[in-house]
Amino acid sequence: DRVRAPPAAPARELRDHRLRWLLCFRDIARATDERTAITCVVEGTGVSNKAPLIQFEVMEDGTGWTEAAGSALVLACMDSLVLDWAARFSVGGINMNFFIVKQLPVLPPDAFLDEALSGVTYAELVIPRVLELTYTAWDLEPFARDLGYGGDPFPWDEERRHRLKCELDAIFAHLYHLDRPDLEWILDAPYPSASFPGLKRNELKQFGEYRTQR
Repeated sequence: DRVRAPPAAPARELRDHRLRWLLCFRDIARATDERTAITCVVEGTGVSNKAPLIQFEVMEDGTGWTEAAGSALVLACMDSLVLDWAARFSVGGINMNFFIVKQLPVLPPDAFLDEALSGVTYAELVIPRVLELTYTAWDLEPFARDLGYGGDPFPWDEERRHRLKCELDAIFAHLYHLDRPDLEWILDAPYPSASFPGLKRNELKQFGEYRTQR
């Protein structure tokens, strides 16, 4: 009555099921950090419990979206200032737990299908910017290829990257239907409230102005 070992899976089957890239978020969320919700794409490899994974299903709904496109949209939403502002009200300690992540106001997929400009959806505005911000090294070549981009990694340009992130924050302000006073409050709530004191303090020290607000 010996327990028999299961037959070995064919090497081809193992290769086909290898994860090429992962979407994860940072478990630590200290009040002194610039941002609370920090999400990123990493090469398909082992991760620790301090970098929990975000996984979701891509429905066959005729949109032609790939899993990479869905991940790019979730990534941009999770890293937006608007969602980060909401996350700050949810984290009571220093840990971004799963039960908090599941309650964050992540936009539904159909929101990105609305037209931002004539004939251009929000998804078409968001995904190319996410691609340029993430694909800065060959490690994420599979992610770039899955997004339909066949070129080399983008050069790391701080000014260009800051502008792209600000454009994404503006896009998400529209997606969340915020008006100008709403966004001004999120960026820099008046005393005794505080929105992003770490970000403001660091930018004033480095650039002499709160450039994200500008």
